[in-house]
Amino acid sequence: MSKDEYLIIYPIPSLVSTLISRERDKGSPLTEEEVIEIRDNCEAVAVPPDVARKIDEARGYLDIDPENCWEEWQRARKEPMDS
Repeated sequence: MSKDEYLIIYPIPSLVSTLISRERDKGSPLTEEEVIEIRDNCEAVAVPPDVARKIDEARGYLDIDPENCWEEWQRARKEPMDS
């Protein structure tokens, strides 16, 4: 498979927005197990890289990487977010 033929698994809505919402609903920080469970059960689509770039541009931000979601979530949750 050439690099142009691979697909990216893309959470819809973004994984970071889903985690923010779930943490607000919970009222306390999510555990690593909760973050992994949310990642494993979130809605997602498989898209080619050019479509992924368009989604990023439309969102105005890059989502966290599902493969490194716990580590990236720890960094993202410390950044100020627009409500």
